[in-house]
Amino acid sequence: MPCGEQAQAARWAGTVTAVPGLLAFTGAIGSAAPHAHAAVQVLLVLDGEVMLTDRHGHRCRTEAAIIPAGVRHGLRAAPGAHGLLAYLDPAHPAARAAGARIATAGDADIVSTWQAAARLPATAAVTAAVTGPETLPGVRCSIGPAADTRGFPAALSRALEAAPQLIDGPLLLGELAARAGVSASRLGHLFAEHLQLPFPAWRRWARLLHAIEAVRGGATLTEAAHGAGFADSSHLTRVCHEMFGLAPSHLVHLVRPTA
Repeated sequence: MPCGEQAQAARWAGTVTAVPGLLAFTGAIGSAAPHAHAAVQVLLVLDGEVMLTDRHGHRCRTEAAIIPAGVRHGLRAAPGAHGLLAYLDPAHPAARAAGARIATAGDADIVSTWQAAARLPATAAVTAAVTGPETLPGVRCSIGPAADTRGFPAALSRALEAAPQLIDGPLLLGELAARAGVSASRLGHLFAEHLQLPFPAWRRWARLLHAIEAVRGGATLTEAAHGAGFADSSHLTRVCHEMFGLAPSHLVHLVRPTA
């Protein structure tokens, strides 16, 4: 693909589906200043022109890429560009599978490696990540209506039902375990086995999604941050930037609960 081409900046407009471990955006792709975030990012451009820039200033037109967590990059899209971006928590199996593809493709800091990783034969985990959250088994949404926990062990169901009542505090694993009637170690195993995320990673996503939903419902960033257990709005904004490279206010009008 040709590198070094310029594109007039576009704006984000679409739908974001958010579940613990994954945020997936579908729609008109906008631009983002150079940043590095905690999530592994999978980009699929379905129409139009999108340019990716790495930390060395290399810029390439991109149709598909896997960008590792913690790597500085920028994105610039021309008007009319559409596609899908999936942000994967590094603890999720799909993120680990994506990381393995990057390691196979070459230097993780270089945009051409991100493109090469996306061109490798697909693995089941990465395919699930980029085709939609509904294909990720065991992952449940922490915003909107309560998650359907049928089929989960009773202890895990009790813990998930209790979490919204405790999310404005420390939300300790031991506290949830006491509500669920099991040991903390047992509950931790249940989170990993059935939600495919370690408890700390699930808690980070649950707090962030709870805060975004609160802002969408009319709360201020400060109110949403405190209600989700963040120290303040700056803490919420920092975590949101780390995960997605965007401020929470940019996500509020896009996020929709999953069915």
